[in-house]
Amino acid sequence: MSENKGVNIKNEKQADTAPTPQNTPIFTAPLPTAAAVSSETADALATQNPALLSMLQGRLGSLIGAPSGYIDSLPKAVRERVDGLRCLQQQHTDIDKKLHLEIFELEKKYSELYAPLYARRTEIVQGAAEPTDAEKEEGAKIAEAEKEDAEVESGITEAPEDGEDAEEATGIPEFWLTALRNHPQLAELITDRDEGAIKFLRDIRLVYLSDKPGFKLEFEFAENPYFSNSVLSKTYVYEQSDVAGDLEFGSAQGTEIDWKPENDLSVTVETKKQRHKTSNRTRVVKKTVPAETFFSFFATVEEPESDDDSELADETRDRIELDYELAEEFKEKIVPCAIDWFTGKALAYEGLDEEEYDDGFMDDYYDDEDDDDEDDDEDDDDVDDLSRSAKDAAEPPQCKNQ
Repeated sequence: MSENKGVNIKNEKQADTAPTPQNTPIFTAPLPTAAAVSSETADALATQNPALLSMLQGRLGSLIGAPSGYIDSLPKAVRERVDGLRCLQQQHTDIDKKLHLEIFELEKKYSELYAPLYARRTEIVQGAAEPTDAEKEEGAKIAEAEKEDAEVESGITEAPEDGEDAEEATGIPEFWLTALRNHPQLAELITDRDEGAIKFLRDIRLVYLSDKPGFKLEFEFAENPYFSNSVLSKTYVYEQSDVAGDLEFGSAQGTEIDWKPENDLSVTVETKKQRHKTSNRTRVVKKTVPAETFFSFFATVEEPESDDDSELADETRDRIELDYELAEEFKEKIVPCAIDWFTGKALAYEGLDEEEYDDGFMDDYYDDEDDDDEDDDEDDDDVDDLSRSAKDAAEPPQCKNQ
């Protein structure tokens, strides 16, 4: 079984963890660093003097994570005092573990207080109930205040005048599709083909696990022509860090979607004509290939072995990390503030602007089927590998805990 490295979800002090709303903003734009600039010099060195570069790589690699020997050089009495501080630090960590578990239990407690509000929201969205006069009056005041100091345009187009269609509308049509579309990161996951299926999305629920730290995201769908499942879910289990006591993402388990053959969004059919060499006859060959889709979110992705440093393993780890980020977005933002994402208000208080992000922002989430073809077209893979190694060598050694 692989060694599963948890992804920290609460600690703002640790940089080597998965980004979450608590520690690393998910939409932070990358800033240029000295190491990034110096990588150009390393690439030039790889071309001009590969032997020297290799020697430097070996020496730098041997320094990373190596103890300096300073502690061992201290007098015995001082070393014993250092050991005493280590003991105190461990006691601090033990208290931290209790703290993070109690915070999680507090989240569970307050989720029960939120539950009636979410149930009421679901009734109104699905058309099972109408808002009271008091709810409509208070909501209208909030909307008017938002218009006066709105910073981001709403995702809702100007409403048509009331007519027969307005009378026939039930609840709030396409509520969840609009909310998800207004979230810049999720918008890149949703394809045009996906929209037809997401229109049948009735509710998104957050359920805390009762037997262990973790939570489940449940997506409830009306009967639809795309799949037979009425609920698609994904469960995330936390592990507690032995170093800082934080709760970290440990594993995730998704739902296997029972696609209806005629509307399987996870694949596309490619059609190609082939000509027989001798008879000169042509035939049509159909090939099924994986397709990009929002519903890839529900797939279960296995963690690679800890010693697997292949490119595929790195891509898989990136996808898992991004999956944890999406889970946090649903847990901390989409479910609690769905109406703000529907109206576009959330874009203002989140400080987001869709135009600031490239179209390729979510490329790591999908399995890129074209990677193999691109690799075959490379003239010299060794040169690329050397360039990457040169860039790694230019990075400053990282200080690691002993």
